Amino acid sequence: MGNKTRWIGLLILIVVIAAGGIYLLLGGGQEPVTLRGYVGGEKIGLLEDPEVQETLEREYQITLDYARAGSLDMVTADHTGRDFLFPSSQTALEYYQQVCGAPVKSQIIFNTPIVLYTHVPVLDAFQERGLVTERDGCYYMDLAGLVAEIEVGTTWADLGLPELYGTVAVNTTDPVRSNSGNMFAGLLANVLCGEVADEENVDAILPRLRAIFEKLGYMEASSSDLFDQFLKTGMGAKPIIAAYENQLLEFAVENPEDWEQLKDDIVMIYPTPTVWSSHIYIAMDEAGTAGIDALLDPEIQRLAWEKHGFRTDVSGTDSDNGQFGVDHIAPSITQVAAMPSYATMEKIVAALS
Repeated sequence: MGNKTRWIGLLILIVVIAAGGIYLLLGGGQEPVTLRGYVGGEKIGLLEDPEVQETLEREYQITLDYARAGSLDMVTADHTGRDFLFPSSQTALEYYQQVCGAPVKSQIIFNTPIVLYTHVPVLDAFQERGLVTERDGCYYMDLAGLVAEIEVGTTWADLGLPELYGTVAVNTTDPVRSNSGNMFAGLLANVLCGEVADEENVDAILPRLRAIFEKLGYMEASSSDLFDQFLKTGMGAKPIIAAYENQLLEFAVENPEDWEQLKDDIVMIYPTPTVWSSHIYIAMDEAGTAGIDALLDPEIQRLAWEKHGFRTDVSGTDSDNGQFGVDHIAPSITQVAAMPSYATMEKIVAALS
């Protein structure tokens, strides 16, 4: 009887150990961890998505605790107690490498192009001027032509819009602090140079670039704040802005009733050329590296596109965009220019500071 009891006890012990091993193998035994960092405001909607949070917690036992910061501001912010940064461009990564050294690990999580947002009367005026053309149901802006109008001081009244005050300008975020403004500045530098701006050719166009931005007055430090103000203040305050494609797509999904009221007025235009904003996760310590695999999870990548408009590798973004209820979405992004190097962008930022 004693031997039988011992054998039963041994078998139970083996089963318990095996079950524990399987539990650990499947990740069930992983200790929950909270990763702390800074993120660009345009990604707050994604990170606050209950489905995203539930997937991170269920599959990876990760909770993200974050504060909003501009992509360039976060590099020089206080990193005490922070595990990661999640800016919106590789320029921010190069900046981080210069200021802080090489990160433990970094990875592009998803992308979104820089686009222009405007109102139907402004679109009509641009089309009449020959600056915007429609191809395959999408609108494209001749960026070189738009820059020429800005530089010669064309007024909105000259374009047949006397109700708008002042000269033609594209509102953007502060290029010294925020990534979307920084990228648009790099894109304008390319247009002014007639090629990708570099350390040698950029000096000649810096006075012209500075003059363009000086017309804008106060600039928001956050892409999300700029987009919010664009929607709220109407055509008179900000006739046209440069921002991220995903912002309108996310807004339409999250605010369907509001979008129903706005969709006949708000229009998305793809500048030609445009630039990709690569949203890159920077792990500043070993703990922070866990966020990379988690954010690249296929389910999170699917949600990133279908609910928040970020273009990913796994979500069929070249063909599937009907869920947004937004017209004129380009099935694929072409005519993309390279961003100037970090050293060139340093010169641009210094000129605009």
